Amino acid sequence: MENSTQESHLGSDNCITYESPYPLYAMSFSSIHHHHHHPQRIAVGSFIEDFTNRVDILIFDPETFSIRTQPTLSFEHPYPPTKLMFHPNAPSSLLKSSSDLLASSGDFLRLWEIRDSSVEPVSVLNNSKTSEFCAPLTSFDWNEVEPRRIGTSSIDTTCTIWDIEKGAVETQLIAHDKEVYDIAWGEARVFASVSADGSVRIFDLRDKEHSTIIYESPQPDTPLLRLAWNKQDLRYMATILMDSNKVVILDIRSPTMPVAELERHHASVNAIAWAPQSCRHICSAGDDTQALIWELPTVAGPNGIDPMSMYSSGSEINQLQWSAAQPDWIAIAFANKMQLLKV
Repeated sequence: MENSTQESHLGSDNCITYESPYPLYAMSFSSIHHHHHHPQRIAVGSFIEDFTNRVDILIFDPETFSIRTQPTLSFEHPYPPTKLMFHPNAPSSLLKSSSDLLASSGDFLRLWEIRDSSVEPVSVLNNSKTSEFCAPLTSFDWNEVEPRRIGTSSIDTTCTIWDIEKGAVETQLIAHDKEVYDIAWGEARVFASVSADGSVRIFDLRDKEHSTIIYESPQPDTPLLRLAWNKQDLRYMATILMDSNKVVILDIRSPTMPVAELERHHASVNAIAWAPQSCRHICSAGDDTQALIWELPTVAGPNGIDPMSMYSSGSEINQLQWSAAQPDWIAIAFANKMQLLKV
Protein backbone atom coordinates (compact mmCIF):
# COMPACT_ATOMS: atom_id res chain seq x y z
CA MET A 1 0.00 0.00 0.00
CA GLU A 2 1.31 3.45 -0.86
CA ASN A 3 1.96 5.57 2.15
CA SER A 4 -0.20 8.61 1.56
CA THR A 5 0.92 11.95 2.93
CA GLN A 6 -2.60 13.34 2.54
CA GLU A 7 -3.52 14.25 6.08
CA SER A 8 -7.14 14.92 6.80
CA HIS A 9 -7.90 17.27 9.65
CA LEU A 10 -10.81 16.30 11.86
CA GLY A 11 -12.88 19.45 12.09
CA SER A 12 -14.83 20.80 15.02
CA ASP A 13 -18.09 19.83 13.30
CA ASN A 14 -17.07 16.19 13.98
CA CYS A 15 -16.43 16.80 17.63
CA ILE A 16 -18.48 16.94 20.85
CA THR A 17 -17.00 18.52 23.98
CA TYR A 18 -17.84 17.75 27.60
CA GLU A 19 -16.49 20.16 30.19
CA SER A 20 -15.95 18.85 33.71
CA PRO A 21 -15.51 20.83 36.94
CA TYR A 22 -12.28 18.84 37.44
CA PRO A 23 -9.18 17.89 35.47
CA LEU A 24 -9.87 14.55 33.76
CA TYR A 25 -7.71 11.50 33.15
CA ALA A 26 -9.31 8.04 33.17
CA MET A 27 -12.09 7.34 30.65
CA SER A 28 -14.05 4.34 29.40
CA PHE A 29 -16.86 3.65 26.92
CA SER A 30 -19.44 1.05 27.90
CA SER A 31 -19.28 -1.97 25.64
CA ILE A 32 -22.99 -2.20 24.91
CA HIS A 33 -24.20 -1.04 21.54
CA HIS A 34 -26.34 2.05 21.82
CA HIS A 35 -30.07 1.53 21.63
CA HIS A 36 -33.08 3.07 23.27
CA HIS A 37 -33.13 0.84 26.36
CA HIS A 38 -29.42 0.92 27.00
CA PRO A 39 -27.70 4.19 26.13
CA GLN A 40 -23.98 4.40 25.50
CA ARG A 41 -22.34 5.29 28.79
CA ILE A 42 -18.96 6.93 29.22
CA ALA A 43 -17.18 6.98 32.58
CA VAL A 44 -14.75 9.83 33.28
CA GLY A 45 -12.53 10.08 36.35
CA SER A 46 -11.23 13.25 37.97
CA PHE A 47 -7.52 13.86 38.49
CA ILE A 48 -7.35 15.87 41.71
CA GLU A 49 -4.25 15.64 43.94
CA ASP A 50 -6.40 14.81 46.91
CA PHE A 51 -8.01 11.77 48.51
CA THR A 52 -11.52 12.60 47.34
CA ASN A 53 -11.96 12.22 43.60
CA ARG A 54 -15.02 11.58 41.44
CA VAL A 55 -16.24 9.36 38.67
CA ASP A 56 -19.05 10.71 36.49
CA ILE A 57 -21.14 8.54 34.20
CA LEU A 58 -22.14 10.41 31.04
CA ILE A 59 -24.81 9.43 28.52
CA PHE A 60 -23.68 9.73 24.92
CA ASP A 61 -26.16 9.78 22.04
CA PRO A 62 -24.30 9.54 18.72
CA GLU A 63 -27.49 10.23 16.76
CA THR A 64 -28.13 13.61 18.34
CA PHE A 65 -24.42 14.41 18.90
CA SER A 66 -25.08 14.99 22.59
CA ILE A 67 -23.51 14.18 25.95
CA ARG A 68 -25.50 14.60 29.12
CA THR A 69 -24.61 14.07 32.73
CA GLN A 70 -26.65 11.89 35.02
CA PRO A 71 -26.12 13.29 38.53
CA THR A 72 -27.42 10.14 40.26
CA LEU A 73 -24.60 8.21 38.54
CA SER A 74 -21.79 10.38 39.88
CA PHE A 75 -19.84 8.92 42.78
CA GLU A 76 -16.82 9.58 44.96
CA HIS A 77 -13.63 7.64 44.28
CA PRO A 78 -10.63 7.43 46.65
CA TYR A 79 -7.64 9.02 44.89
CA PRO A 80 -7.68 9.63 41.13
CA PRO A 81 -8.57 6.44 39.24
CA THR A 82 -5.56 5.37 37.16
CA LYS A 83 -7.88 3.50 34.79
CA LEU A 84 -11.60 2.92 34.28
CA MET A 85 -13.03 0.07 32.23
CA PHE A 86 -16.52 -1.26 31.65
CA HIS A 87 -17.14 -5.00 31.48
CA PRO A 88 -15.98 -5.88 27.94
CA ASN A 89 -19.09 -7.76 26.89
CA ALA A 90 -21.84 -6.89 29.32
CA PRO A 91 -24.25 -7.86 30.71
CA SER A 92 -22.26 -9.85 33.21
CA SER A 93 -23.38 -12.84 35.24
CA LEU A 94 -22.69 -10.68 38.31
CA LEU A 95 -25.42 -8.23 37.32
CA LYS A 96 -28.97 -7.58 36.28
CA SER A 97 -29.43 -7.09 32.55
CA SER A 98 -29.83 -3.31 32.53
CA SER A 99 -26.73 -2.70 34.67
CA ASP A 100 -23.15 -2.14 33.66
CA LEU A 101 -20.15 -3.36 35.62
CA LEU A 102 -17.35 -0.79 35.89
CA ALA A 103 -13.86 -1.47 37.26
CA SER A 104 -11.43 1.15 38.55
CA SER A 105 -7.82 1.03 39.71
CA GLY A 106 -5.98 3.24 42.16
CA ASP A 107 -5.37 2.25 45.77
CA PHE A 108 -7.29 -1.01 45.11
CA LEU A 109 -9.10 -2.72 42.26
CA ARG A 110 -12.76 -1.78 42.71
CA LEU A 111 -15.91 -2.99 40.97
CA TRP A 112 -19.03 -0.84 40.71
CA GLU A 113 -22.51 -1.71 39.49
CA ILE A 114 -23.90 1.12 37.35
CA ARG A 115 -27.68 0.86 37.55
CA ASP A 116 -30.28 3.02 35.83
CA SER A 117 -30.28 5.67 38.54
CA SER A 118 -27.69 4.62 41.14
CA VAL A 119 -24.18 3.25 41.56
CA GLU A 120 -23.52 0.41 44.00
CA PRO A 121 -20.02 -0.69 45.09
CA VAL A 122 -19.63 -4.42 44.33
CA SER A 123 -16.16 -5.23 45.69
CA VAL A 124 -12.81 -3.82 46.81
CA LEU A 125 -10.00 -6.22 45.88
CA ASN A 126 -6.66 -6.04 47.71
CA ASN A 127 -3.75 -7.96 46.17
CA SER A 128 -1.55 -7.82 49.29
CA LYS A 129 -1.40 -11.01 51.34
CA THR A 130 0.25 -9.29 54.28
CA SER A 131 -1.37 -5.86 54.62
CA GLU A 132 -4.77 -4.21 54.58
CA PHE A 133 -3.31 -1.85 51.97
CA CYS A 134 -1.85 -2.73 48.60
CA ALA A 135 0.78 -0.94 46.55
CA PRO A 136 -0.81 1.55 44.14
CA LEU A 137 -2.15 0.03 40.93
CA THR A 138 -0.93 1.73 37.78
CA SER A 139 -3.35 0.03 35.37
CA PHE A 140 -5.40 -3.08 34.65
CA ASP A 141 -6.98 -4.91 31.75
CA TRP A 142 -10.17 -6.92 31.55
CA ASN A 143 -9.93 -10.26 29.77
CA GLU A 144 -12.40 -10.17 26.87
CA VAL A 145 -12.24 -13.92 26.27
CA GLU A 146 -12.78 -14.88 29.93
CA PRO A 147 -14.31 -11.79 31.55
CA ARG A 148 -14.13 -13.24 35.04
CA ARG A 149 -10.41 -12.38 34.84
CA ILE A 150 -8.89 -8.96 35.40
CA GLY A 151 -5.12 -8.42 35.45
CA THR A 152 -3.65 -5.51 37.42
CA SER A 153 -0.19 -3.93 37.29
CA SER A 154 1.45 -2.29 40.29
CA ILE A 155 4.42 -0.20 41.34
CA ASP A 156 5.51 -3.15 43.53
CA THR A 157 6.80 -4.97 40.36
CA THR A 158 3.89 -7.45 40.36
CA CYS A 159 1.01 -8.31 38.09
CA THR A 160 -2.01 -9.86 39.81
CA ILE A 161 -4.64 -11.93 38.00
CA TRP A 162 -8.04 -11.79 39.71
CA ASP A 163 -11.04 -14.05 39.41
CA ILE A 164 -13.59 -11.31 40.04
CA GLU A 165 -16.52 -13.73 40.33
CA LYS A 166 -14.83 -15.41 43.30
CA GLY A 167 -13.21 -12.18 44.48
CA ALA A 168 -9.95 -14.14 44.74
CA VAL A 169 -6.41 -13.87 43.40
CA GLU A 170 -5.84 -16.50 40.72
CA THR A 171 -2.13 -15.83 40.52
CA GLN A 172 0.39 -13.11 41.36
CA LEU A 173 3.67 -12.80 39.50
CA ILE A 174 6.79 -10.73 40.05
CA ALA A 175 6.67 -9.51 36.47
CA HIS A 176 9.54 -7.02 36.21
CA ASP A 177 12.58 -5.61 37.99
CA LYS A 178 10.90 -2.23 38.55
CA GLU A 179 7.42 -0.70 38.64
CA VAL A 180 4.94 -2.21 36.19
CA TYR A 181 3.10 0.56 34.34
CA ASP A 182 0.63 -1.25 32.11
CA ILE A 183 -0.84 -4.65 31.32
CA ALA A 184 -2.77 -6.01 28.33
CA TRP A 185 -4.41 -9.35 27.59
CA GLY A 186 -3.82 -11.13 24.31
CA GLU A 187 -5.60 -14.47 24.63
CA ALA A 188 -7.55 -16.06 27.47
CA ARG A 189 -4.40 -17.00 29.40
CA VAL A 190 -1.75 -14.79 27.83
CA PHE A 191 -0.95 -11.24 28.92
CA ALA A 192 1.88 -8.77 28.46
CA SER A 193 3.21 -5.94 30.59
CA VAL A 194 5.54 -2.95 30.38
CA SER A 195 7.69 -1.49 33.10
CA ALA A 196 10.10 1.16 34.32
CA ASP A 197 12.77 -1.46 33.59
CA GLY A 198 12.26 -0.74 29.88
CA SER A 199 10.98 -4.17 28.81
CA VAL A 200 7.84 -5.64 27.25
CA ARG A 201 7.26 -9.14 28.62
CA ILE A 202 4.69 -11.79 27.67
CA PHE A 203 3.36 -14.24 30.25
CA ASP A 204 1.32 -17.42 29.86
CA LEU A 205 -0.72 -18.53 32.88
CA ARG A 206 -0.08 -22.16 31.88
CA ASP A 207 3.66 -21.66 32.44
CA LYS A 208 4.06 -19.11 35.19
CA GLU A 209 7.77 -19.71 35.72
CA HIS A 210 8.76 -18.18 32.40
CA SER A 211 8.19 -14.94 30.54
CA THR A 212 9.35 -13.81 27.12
CA ILE A 213 10.99 -10.41 26.67
CA ILE A 214 9.96 -9.17 23.24
CA TYR A 215 11.32 -5.62 23.37
CA GLU A 216 13.70 -3.54 25.44
CA SER A 217 14.20 0.24 25.36
CA PRO A 218 17.14 1.24 23.16
CA GLN A 219 18.54 3.32 26.04
CA PRO A 220 18.74 1.03 29.05
CA ASP A 221 16.16 1.65 31.76
CA THR A 222 14.06 4.10 29.75
CA PRO A 223 10.61 3.30 31.16
CA LEU A 224 7.86 2.00 28.90
CA LEU A 225 4.60 3.63 29.95
CA ARG A 226 1.76 2.08 27.93
CA LEU A 227 1.02 -1.13 26.10
CA ALA A 228 -1.75 -1.81 23.60
CA TRP A 229 -2.29 -5.28 22.15
CA ASN A 230 -3.97 -5.40 18.75
CA LYS A 231 -7.12 -7.43 19.39
CA GLN A 232 -7.80 -7.84 15.65
CA ASP A 233 -4.33 -9.26 14.97
CA LEU A 234 -2.58 -10.59 18.08
CA ARG A 235 0.80 -10.58 16.36
CA TYR A 236 1.02 -6.82 16.88
CA MET A 237 1.34 -4.62 19.91
CA ALA A 238 2.31 -1.01 20.47
CA THR A 239 4.19 0.69 23.29
CA ILE A 240 5.44 4.17 24.17
CA LEU A 241 8.62 5.26 25.95
CA MET A 242 8.79 7.90 28.64
CA ASP A 243 9.43 11.42 27.27
CA SER A 244 9.48 10.13 23.69
CA ASN A 245 7.61 11.28 20.59
CA LYS A 246 7.65 7.72 19.17
CA VAL A 247 5.05 4.98 19.04
CA VAL A 248 6.84 1.63 18.78
CA ILE A 249 5.00 -1.11 16.84
CA LEU A 250 6.09 -4.66 17.68
CA ASP A 251 5.49 -7.97 15.94
CA ILE A 252 5.76 -10.75 18.52
CA ARG A 253 7.08 -13.12 15.83
CA SER A 254 10.21 -11.00 15.45
CA PRO A 255 11.18 -9.87 18.94
CA THR A 256 13.59 -7.06 19.79
CA MET A 257 13.29 -5.16 16.47
CA PRO A 258 10.21 -2.94 16.05
CA VAL A 259 8.38 -3.41 12.74
CA ALA A 260 7.59 0.32 12.69
CA GLU A 261 8.25 3.47 14.68
CA LEU A 262 5.71 6.26 14.30
CA GLU A 263 7.60 9.51 14.77
CA ARG A 264 5.39 12.42 13.70
CA HIS A 265 4.45 13.74 17.14
CA HIS A 266 6.36 16.88 18.20
CA ALA A 267 6.36 16.06 21.92
CA SER A 268 5.88 13.12 24.28
CA VAL A 269 3.20 10.58 23.39
CA ASN A 270 0.90 9.83 26.33
CA ALA A 271 -1.71 7.41 25.01
CA ILE A 272 -2.28 4.83 22.28
CA ALA A 273 -5.28 2.78 21.16
CA TRP A 274 -5.76 0.29 18.34
CA ALA A 275 -8.91 0.56 16.26
CA PRO A 276 -11.43 -1.97 17.59
CA GLN A 277 -12.58 -3.02 14.11
CA SER A 278 -9.37 -2.86 12.07
CA CYS A 279 -6.00 -4.52 12.52
CA ARG A 280 -4.20 -1.76 10.59
CA HIS A 281 -5.23 1.44 12.37
CA ILE A 282 -3.94 2.96 15.59
CA CYS A 283 -4.45 6.32 17.28
CA SER A 284 -1.87 8.15 19.39
CA ALA A 285 -2.06 11.39 21.37
CA GLY A 286 0.35 13.49 23.35
CA ASP A 287 1.80 16.68 24.72
CA ASP A 288 1.86 18.31 21.26
CA THR A 289 -1.97 18.61 21.66
CA GLN A 290 -2.46 16.29 18.68
CA ALA A 291 -4.34 13.04 18.20
CA LEU A 292 -3.01 11.22 15.13
CA ILE A 293 -4.62 8.27 13.37
CA TRP A 294 -2.25 5.99 11.47
CA GLU A 295 -2.78 3.28 8.92
CA LEU A 296 0.07 0.82 9.08
CA PRO A 297 1.29 -0.03 5.58
CA THR A 298 2.22 -3.56 4.63
CA VAL A 299 5.69 -2.20 3.84
CA ALA A 300 6.90 1.02 5.41
CA GLY A 301 8.58 3.51 3.10
CA PRO A 302 12.15 4.73 3.62
CA ASN A 303 11.00 8.05 5.10
CA GLY A 304 8.77 6.58 7.75
CA ILE A 305 5.01 6.63 8.07
CA ASP A 306 2.78 9.68 8.01
CA PRO A 307 -0.53 9.82 9.87
CA MET A 308 -3.68 9.56 7.77
CA SER A 309 -5.57 12.09 9.88
CA MET A 310 -4.91 14.46 12.72
CA TYR A 311 -6.83 16.45 15.27
CA SER A 312 -5.59 19.35 17.39
CA SER A 313 -6.99 20.00 20.84
CA GLY A 314 -6.48 23.06 23.00
CA SER A 315 -4.05 21.44 25.41
CA GLU A 316 -1.79 18.45 26.07
CA ILE A 317 -3.79 15.23 25.58
CA ASN A 318 -3.40 12.86 28.53
CA GLN A 319 -5.63 9.99 27.54
CA LEU A 320 -7.55 8.48 24.66
CA GLN A 321 -10.04 5.65 24.19
CA TRP A 322 -11.44 4.15 20.98
CA SER A 323 -15.02 2.93 21.42
CA ALA A 324 -15.53 -0.75 20.61
CA ALA A 325 -19.32 -0.37 20.54
CA GLN A 326 -19.17 2.81 18.42
CA PRO A 327 -15.97 2.40 16.38
CA ASP A 328 -16.55 5.74 14.61
CA TRP A 329 -15.80 7.54 17.88
CA ILE A 330 -12.58 8.27 19.76
CA ALA A 331 -12.51 10.06 23.13
CA ILE A 332 -9.59 12.25 24.20
CA ALA A 333 -9.04 13.89 27.59
CA PHE A 334 -7.11 17.12 28.15
CA ALA A 335 -7.25 19.58 31.06
CA ASN A 336 -10.88 19.49 32.29
CA LYS A 337 -12.36 18.46 28.95
CA MET A 338 -13.29 15.28 27.18
CA GLN A 339 -13.82 15.48 23.44
CA LEU A 340 -15.46 12.86 21.30
CA LEU A 341 -14.08 12.80 17.77
CA LYS A 342 -15.99 11.22 14.91
CA VAL A 343 -13.41 9.55 12.69
